[in-house]
Amino acid sequence: MELDLSFMEEALPFLIKAIPVTIFITAATLILSLVPAFLMAEKRVRGGGKGKAEKLIMLYISFIRGTPLVLQVLLVYALMPSILNSIVKALGLPIDVFHDINPLWYAVTVFTINTTALLSEIFRSAMLAVPEGQMEAGLTIGLSRFQTWIHVVVPQALTSALPNLCNLTVNLIKGTSLAFFMGIKDIMAAAKIQAAFGYNYIEAYLEVFILYIAICTIVQVVYKIFEKRAGLYRAAGQEG
Repeated sequence: MELDLSFMEEALPFLIKAIPVTIFITAATLILSLVPAFLMAEKRVRGGGKGKAEKLIMLYISFIRGTPLVLQVLLVYALMPSILNSIVKALGLPIDVFHDINPLWYAVTVFTINTTALLSEIFRSAMLAVPEGQMEAGLTIGLSRFQTWIHVVVPQALTSALPNLCNLTVNLIKGTSLAFFMGIKDIMAAAKIQAAFGYNYIEAYLEVFILYIAICTIVQVVYKIFEKRAGLYRAAGQEG
């Protein structure tokens, strides 16, 4: 079997142009997931899992963990436009949901729903890794509970969470390939479009394979830098 190198050369620019879409979905998902994931983790740690809110959070996390991401993508994309259309009609707003809303936002929504659950578990385990005495120490020196959380507990928890956060980000980048089910022209969709003209699917998928490796490697290097900086912070804190 011989690869069509001329096709690969012609298709590569189109695939590279689709990279910002993948990056945008990943970045937007992480940004939108951070606060709710942190609040959910903090609620479970503080509440001990006994209250109704904690049980609802655990049920939500179990649902996300127990269902395939591709099913979540298809379910949200099938239901969300219809639900939004009903709301828009009820409010009498002049919006055509099926044409005016970019499917990109449906992708961000479903990945945020998925990532929030997984990220909350990362934050929860990281918070539990911080000794309970840290909160007491912060209160002892005159800090409020909120100030102790922000200046003492959270920095230490984030340091512990970085490796798992890196894995989550890499998996999210790879998971965004499912966005093509929503008609979004990400890297995978661009490859399928280019390959369809001459049935050069092997060449197209090989390029996608290489691009994903490159993107994920860069992300891992960036997280590695953050881990080193966090390690210096931790060492300085122990010396102090």
